[in-house]
Amino acid sequence: SQYADILEHYGRLAGMSDAEIASEAASVRAEIGQVSKAVKTAGWDGEWFVRAYDAYSRKVGTHEDTEGQIYIEPQGMCVMAGIGLDDGKAQQALKSVKERLTCDWGTAILAPAYSTYRIELGEISSYPRGYKENGGIFCHNNPWISIANAIAGNDDEAFAVYQRNCPAYVEDKSDVRKVEPYVYCQMVAGPEAATPGEGKNSWLTGTAAWTFFNVSQCILGVQPTLDGLKVDPCIPHTLGGFTVTRRYRGATYHIAVDNTAAVQYGVKSVAVDGKPIEGSLLPLAPEGAVVEVQVTMG
Repeated sequence: SQYADILEHYGRLAGMSDAEIASEAASVRAEIGQVSKAVKTAGWDGEWFVRAYDAYSRKVGTHEDTEGQIYIEPQGMCVMAGIGLDDGKAQQALKSVKERLTCDWGTAILAPAYSTYRIELGEISSYPRGYKENGGIFCHNNPWISIANAIAGNDDEAFAVYQRNCPAYVEDKSDVRKVEPYVYCQMVAGPEAATPGEGKNSWLTGTAAWTFFNVSQCILGVQPTLDGLKVDPCIPHTLGGFTVTRRYRGATYHIAVDNTAAVQYGVKSVAVDGKPIEGSLLPLAPEGAVVEVQVTMG
């Protein structure tokens, strides 16, 4: 859908006619519809999304198996793509994630862990239960679940997912985590491991980048769009407010969010340089401008 949006915004700059833009965008959105339909049918297992089909056309990540019944990746990716938001599948998948994959240390990559090697799966079934791809808590894909919860409107849980394996929030458990208290790990030993919560391979991870995206755009809700910055926070109700400075297209935006109403979601009013605007999409400012933004939730 982002490609279709870019076509409609900038297709003329590439020399496309209005008819060509409309045709290409419609074709893209039709393909998106087909993918969504496939995921909701062949890719739905009843309470969560299937991980894959193997080379023998057998499901991976299904309740029909005795192990590896649910995986984290499809739950996060499908909900981030907006699949299932309209029919309850997204909420059900995230509920399954919380019930079946999540512990105090974060959300595991799969469960139950594999107890024997499976040639069709290869490496993931070769590790001890609860470690690495065999049921470990991979830190870089935990933000996907936080983002998915924010998109689905589960704002307290979105923040809770962020907290569970954020080094700043688990420093009091350093005797268990056993790695630097200021950096993410590649993975943390999962709930089925012999040493749950023990960090592994610190620094070797893409977690920081995903977490920055999650916190800045999904939890704090300062989102760049093709038409300007959108401010749409999804925060825990206990957070009374926050401030953000964001540079966007050469302008500097000082954004102050007031949440004295103690809500998780919902923008009541927005003022730009003291003047109220409709909605939460900030008008584009000229390069070099400094913009004061006041957002009130409620």
